Amino acid sequence: MLKIGLTGGIGVGKSAAANLFKNMGVHVFDADKVAKNLLDTSAVIQNDLMAEFGTDILNNYGRIDRGKLARVSFQDEHHQSNLNSIIHPHIFEEIDKEFDKVSSKTKAPIFMVDGALIYESGLDTHLDYVIVVTAKLSIRMERSIKRGNLAREEILRRIDLQWPCETKVRMADFVINNNTTEKDLQSEVLEIFNQLS
Repeated sequence: MLKIGLTGGIGVGKSAAANLFKNMGVHVFDADKVAKNLLDTSAVIQNDLMAEFGTDILNNYGRIDRGKLARVSFQDEHHQSNLNSIIHPHIFEEIDKEFDKVSSKTKAPIFMVDGALIYESGLDTHLDYVIVVTAKLSIRMERSIKRGNLAREEILRRIDLQWPCETKVRMADFVINNNTTEKDLQSEVLEIFNQLS
C-alpha cells in the first residue's frame, strides 16, 4: 500500500482534491482534523501547550480555545514552530497507527495523508510520494474569504508562515493546478490516481 501526502496552502482546494481521491477508493487520513481532535482530547498536548503559551489560550471551561491558540501561534514563525513541535509527534503517531490498521484490513491501494504542513513537519521523508495542490494567490484569497472564518489579514499571515507554493511545487512528485473548474480538478486527480494505482 502506497503512503502518499496531499498538501497545499490555505485556499488552494486541498480538501476538494482529498474528497475526489476518497471517492476513488483512497483511504484519506485528515491530519488537520486529527490535530483538532487531539487538541480537545489529549491531556499531554494541552499541558504542553499551556506550559508553552500560558493559560490565555484557555476558554471559560478550562479547555484549549482554538481561536485564541491560533492568534498566539500564528503571530510569527517562532510561535508556530513551537506549536508544531508539540503537536506533530502525536500526529505522526496517529498516522502510523492508522496506516498499520488500514494496511492489514483493507484493499485500498493508497493511504493518503491530507495535511497542510507535510513539508514543514518533515513528514514528506516518511512518504512514497507527495502531491501538491496549488492555485493563484487571487483565487486562494477569494476562496478563503468566501469560507468566512478568517479576515484578509489573517489569511495573508498564514500564507506568509507556510512555505511558499513555488518551493513545495519544486519538491513535489505530482502537482495539481487548481485555478479553474471542479471538472478540471477532477480530471487532474483522476490522472494522478491512474498513475499511482
